[in-house]
Amino acid sequence: MNKSNLCDYYNLNDNPGATRRVKVREDKFAFLDDKDIAHRLISFTDEKITVVTFYLPQIHCSSCLYLLENLRKMNSAIIATRVDFAAKEVTIHFNNKTTLRKVAELCTSIGYEPYISLQNLQQTKPPVAKKMIYQLGIAGFCFGNIMLASFPEYLGLNASDDVLQAFFRILNVLLSLPVIVYSAQPFYKSALKGLQHHFLNIDAPIVLAIWVTFIRSMYEVISGTGTGYFDSMTGIVFFMLAGRVLQDKTYRQLSFDRDYTAYFPVAVTLLKNGREQTLALPGIKPGDTILIHSEEIIPADGILSRGKAWIDYSFVTGESLPVLKETGEMLYAGGKQTGGNIEVLVLKEAAQSYLTSLWANKNEYTEEKNTSSFVNLLSHYFTYVVFAIALTAGIYWWANNAAKIWPAVTAVLIIACPCALLLSNTFTNGNILRILSNYKLYLRNATIIETIAVANCIVFDKTGTLTTAYGQNITYSGKVLSKFQQGAVASLASQSFHPLSRALAQKFKQEKTCSVENFAETAGSGISGLVNNELFTMGSKAFVTSIKNTAFKTETAVYVAQNGVLLGCFLFSNQYRKDIDKLLLQLRGRYKLCVLTGDSEKERNNLQNLLGSDATLRFYQKPEDKAQYIKHLQERGYNVLMIGDGLNDACALKQSNTGIAISDNNNNFTPSCDGIMDASMLYKLHTFIRLCRANKKIVLASFILSIAYNIVGLFFAVHGTLSPLVAAVLMPLSSLSILLIAFGSSNMLARSFKLNQS
Repeated sequence: MNKSNLCDYYNLNDNPGATRRVKVREDKFAFLDDKDIAHRLISFTDEKITVVTFYLPQIHCSSCLYLLENLRKMNSAIIATRVDFAAKEVTIHFNNKTTLRKVAELCTSIGYEPYISLQNLQQTKPPVAKKMIYQLGIAGFCFGNIMLASFPEYLGLNASDDVLQAFFRILNVLLSLPVIVYSAQPFYKSALKGLQHHFLNIDAPIVLAIWVTFIRSMYEVISGTGTGYFDSMTGIVFFMLAGRVLQDKTYRQLSFDRDYTAYFPVAVTLLKNGREQTLALPGIKPGDTILIHSEEIIPADGILSRGKAWIDYSFVTGESLPVLKETGEMLYAGGKQTGGNIEVLVLKEAAQSYLTSLWANKNEYTEEKNTSSFVNLLSHYFTYVVFAIALTAGIYWWANNAAKIWPAVTAVLIIACPCALLLSNTFTNGNILRILSNYKLYLRNATIIETIAVANCIVFDKTGTLTTAYGQNITYSGKVLSKFQQGAVASLASQSFHPLSRALAQKFKQEKTCSVENFAETAGSGISGLVNNELFTMGSKAFVTSIKNTAFKTETAVYVAQNGVLLGCFLFSNQYRKDIDKLLLQLRGRYKLCVLTGDSEKERNNLQNLLGSDATLRFYQKPEDKAQYIKHLQERGYNVLMIGDGLNDACALKQSNTGIAISDNNNNFTPSCDGIMDASMLYKLHTFIRLCRANKKIVLASFILSIAYNIVGLFFAVHGTLSPLVAAVLMPLSSLSILLIAFGSSNMLARSFKLNQS
């Protein structure tokens, strides 16, 4: 970086990067040399330029933008880079003097390793909603110009200006056509879908109002009796599209329907004829032998053929501690090797592994969730009321003045359009989604706000949700350890791949200065070695002292002895997330609380103290067990909000009324869910629920205001005297009032909940 004159990177922020230099393992990105794989990752290529987009989950500040947008200074073959901060993506243009592999290695070497999964090869990203943006732009253009062209009519154009009057009216007709034919398409599709399912959703009366307004306006222009209500019709479409675009923005940032391919690597190392070669994962067949490096995912079920495996199955089973596997034992896909390199004989293809079958079975325990909004219910009754008023007005004028039937009925349908209700809902929801996304809670769609608001039971997973997926709380009990003894513990522990040994080595890493001789490890029992000719042993109580461990039946403990003399023991417990005790205290008494975990019962006492005596705790839960219990809760009348993380929670997340996936990093594999929450924000869950509950009150308040406007408009409508001027004043005034209330109220409530980030 210094040679490239990029050290300003360190001056732009206090914490410019979590990792500024990462050693690239040799051949880690060798799979990018495969032309078929590279072709499916590359966005564009010709004889001169290649364009690729990488997902870089490490992007978090302006220093990241500065460094990534100046990659060309580190490699002259890179022509340009463009960073999408919200999506955490970088688009790189480079020439044929370098390769895709070298570009990926360059990003990794400066701390931004591209996250490339099998899903990148098999699926394309959801298309950006460009069509809706175009529809919004056209509706806005036409609405603004129709308003301008209608001003002469509003101000009372002289009858002597017939030519000019006819010109403006024809211009309004022409400007309204793109809106009713193209821009209003989303409402047509939604209304048609509702009618196909025999349900009158909110878009049905809006479509009716749009067409009644258009037909009435065309009649007035053709008959020469007036200018029509084209401004009101195009305004309805424009404002409602704006609200939908606002809601759509959050969903496009994340993928909520990832499957196992988002977790598996693109390629693995195949051992064939004594040589290593890189092979795309779909090409792995039963009988192949693959090399799994430290911290890599096992992509297919197989048998351990060489090496000692410490497999972390927390993602699949929920068990927090890695398990030891010896040669000849079965290894399942989805486990992560936390020790050294191992060799695995493949028994099943990746698509037929236990992990993928578990994923496929997630729908076995689920039914289609009810995603209908209370707004649809309101609009349903609102529509019948409007029809009743229109029918009453029609009957009245049929008996008194038949000439006013058509003006009165159509005017009622125009002025009583439920667009204000939809505007209030979409803009309030959109703003709530924006506020939540600022605090790293991303919801699939706006309807999820309502399902969170009505939840009365919250179910938590433990490992990776209430507790961190990595890290242990370590406490020591026994004789005070000297500096030498601490160093001996750290040095001896660092020789082992066991997760508890690694945790101890990390705890005393500053003291690790001793050399270890005659190191020995007894699987499942402990380790021993000579440190400065002193024999240190660490492990179970039976291994260290030949006495059975009866003191800590439900706790994980590592004993340490020097020359056969017991010094003490280290107690390990799960590390709970930030302020989780405060969160659970807020939820106790307000919700039924449950914990469903595949882990053992060693944390039962801690969990019971945190959640209260009324909380339900269920351990050793399989994925199907979790889903069945949630179904049992729903049958008892509970509306369940499930908070989980791993694939072992996929069934439960899907079965619950609302499923929120916790992620320490947004690039982590996320099961099908209704929302994704950054793990660091879990402590704000109660605040998020309160904000979602307030959302309904804001919508109802806006709706009441819109009814007040409708009453005024309906007074003119039922009398058959609704003029374009009255409509031109009431419609925009109503819409603008709704927008101000929606944004103002939701922002004010967010500030009161201390969620005031812009």
